[in-house]
Amino acid sequence: MIDCDLHLHTRYSHAVATPLAMYEAGLALGLHLMGFSEHSPRPLGFNYTHEYRDSLTRHLPDYVREVCELRANPRQACDGSVCNVLFGMEMDWLEGQLDFATRSAHAFDFDYLIGSVHFIGHWGFDDGREPWEKASQEDCEGWYRAYFSAWEAMLASGLYNIAAHPDLIKIFSVEPFHLWLQKPESQAQVRHCLETLKAQGMAMEISSAGLRKACGEVYPCPEIMQMARELSLPVTFASDAHNVQDIAYGFDQLARYARSFGFEEYVHFVRGRCFSHSIPDV
Repeated sequence: MIDCDLHLHTRYSHAVATPLAMYEAGLALGLHLMGFSEHSPRPLGFNYTHEYRDSLTRHLPDYVREVCELRANPRQACDGSVCNVLFGMEMDWLEGQLDFATRSAHAFDFDYLIGSVHFIGHWGFDDGREPWEKASQEDCEGWYRAYFSAWEAMLASGLYNIAAHPDLIKIFSVEPFHLWLQKPESQAQVRHCLETLKAQGMAMEISSAGLRKACGEVYPCPEIMQMARELSLPVTFASDAHNVQDIAYGFDQLARYARSFGFEEYVHFVRGRCFSHSIPDV
């Protein structure tokens, strides 16, 4: 099994478990490396229906203290090896908020930062399926273009080490998304994003979270995986776990998926330095 999960959330946002409970569950699974990447607080105006900004802001010192304590005091995994902890954060890229993002990115001594896009303008597009159910193909395609424009701006900022769930935008519209992605101009837009990712020395996340979501497929989809392989992009693996049952979810499937495109290694970051591992043949 892939023994490194770099995308874990805690009760301090919209997840349910403490950092310690998440760590103990990963330890029991035999993970050798766990990266905590709680959401960063967002400024006012970028809101979800069930908003967790106040909890994040209030408990940010708790998150930092608890994860850094685990980082300083690793325990042995079930095979006798040490399960190390990395201190990270997932940061939303938000329109007009570069200064906010820059301050957040430099607020603590992070091992790594994950950049992600959940908002088109001020709309949290993954907040629910209702807008997508009412949308035409043309509406969806406009949102896909806007998403990848925002994603490219996030990549170009140079603030992050890892690009999260590259095609999250498909979460409630997987079939329209694949129709859009067949167009040459759509592929060109996505490829340009991946070229920017490579130029910034970032890694692309391969995430099993989509298997648990409405889209029912890995992030990213095969077309994007193929482009990433052609560009020789570094990759990371992630469950995007929000409870202990999700940790390392589907990692054998992710390993087979990545290997089917020719990927042989994955990476992690420690204080911005990149380290590589072999993808297991499972």
